[in-house]
Amino acid sequence: MALDVATGKLLVQWNITVAAQRLERPGSTVKPFVLVELLRSGKVQPEQRLACHRPLYIDGHRMDCTHSPAVASLNASDAIAYSCNTYFSSMALRMNAVELGEVFQRAGFTSPTGLASGEAVGRITAPQSQSDLQLQALGDWGIEVTPLELLLAYRALALEKLRLQNSASKEERNSNPNFVNPVFQGLERSVLYGVARAAQPTGTSAAGKTGTASGVSKPGSHGFFVGYSPADKPEIVLLVYLEHGRGMDAAAVAAPVFTSYWKLWHGDRK
Repeated sequence: MALDVATGKLLVQWNITVAAQRLERPGSTVKPFVLVELLRSGKVQPEQRLACHRPLYIDGHRMDCTHSPAVASLNASDAIAYSCNTYFSSMALRMNAVELGEVFQRAGFTSPTGLASGEAVGRITAPQSQSDLQLQALGDWGIEVTPLELLLAYRALALEKLRLQNSASKEERNSNPNFVNPVFQGLERSVLYGVARAAQPTGTSAAGKTGTASGVSKPGSHGFFVGYSPADKPEIVLLVYLEHGRGMDAAAVAAPVFTSYWKLWHGDRK
């Protein structure tokens, strides 16, 4: 599924019924929204670093990070780029269950998008323990969303990126950084060299996030990639959902779509 960032118009779709009605755990695609709230509320400082430890067990669930062990200490942007479960499960404990639920509601994960008829609506379960809260912040427990809800949530991030680009000069932005900037930096670095690097297009740039989670009602895992391009001035927001696979597999599907869009609309410009 792909949307025009500025207008919200659906540009391309495949299996829109699945996108509108399938409820799945979103995995790590929710991490940017959790981090925005942690930064906004001052519970986390952007350059504060946290050591990544393996193995990581949360209430019997093994949630080891997939990034290289050489990435041993991460700040906010690094945590997005490398999708560090240790970072997010630790920082999530600075929030309570109500705050985390409100993060997901504001992101639109319990609301229809209006992009299709007969939409399902996401479900959020209130955590009853610290472990529940940690797993929910990782998108692996107590939250189910439709692909369309996830797509629209990332369109909102892309619109905020455009708003910040248009509202101030480069000097003003640098002297008065916005709390969302570390999230944008992390999403761009994720595609440049992080967990979503398979989504890197040719001829342009992109920013985005992968997510892998176990199915609610079926065995195995499913994968998401969701992001926007170009990274600096988003024009298109794209979601790839694989019923069977991993987030990195979905990212690999996204790369040629971003590339084709850029060639179609910008390839003949000098």
